[in-house]
Amino acid sequence: MEKIKTLFAHRIFKILKWAFFVLLLLYLILVVVRVFHFFNLDKTNAAVAKIHATKLTLDDALGANLPPDPGEKADDTIAGFDVNQNGIRDDVELAIFAEYPNSAKTRAVLLQYALVLQMQMTLPIINKDTATAVAEEDSRSYDCIGVIVPRSDDDLEKIKLLRVFVENKQINTTTRKNKQENYFDYIESYTLQSGCDIDLFTLPN
Repeated sequence: MEKIKTLFAHRIFKILKWAFFVLLLLYLILVVVRVFHFFNLDKTNAAVAKIHATKLTLDDALGANLPPDPGEKADDTIAGFDVNQNGIRDDVELAIFAEYPNSAKTRAVLLQYALVLQMQMTLPIINKDTATAVAEEDSRSYDCIGVIVPRSDDDLEKIKLLRVFVENKQINTTTRKNKQENYFDYIESYTLQSGCDIDLFTLPN
């Protein structure tokens, strides 16, 4: 009888020992998951802050630092070239200046939109938070175009045409279209934003 009790106690001890190790393992897994979650959260928050902090400058609108023409290599990658590092793809920036050489205001609103479209192509982290942050900036760019095009029923088409001009230059390859569609999949509901990156009324024309 004493031997049976000893065996039973030994078995219970083994069960408790294994239960302890299983619980310890589960706890360690939970800790790792939580650390990974907060690490990703910090990275996402930093990316969102950078998105909202990225703005067009007055020098961009005035062409103070125009990049060289990348030529045929402009479409070799999704991101393309941004030699002057202003967040706008070089060939798109040059196309806007070529189309509107005499209107800094028009260039400003279109460059702001081009900046947003380039964010869609170059997001280092793409999830619901970063994609939605870019979408908020997109709504600002739409509102900004409305500053130079009054929003009557007749003029909504003009806003659309200005945006389409930039889109045709920016989203001009299959890989870029696929990248944009992937970005769209992550967007969640958001509040429309307003405002231009620069004060258009400080521009000469």
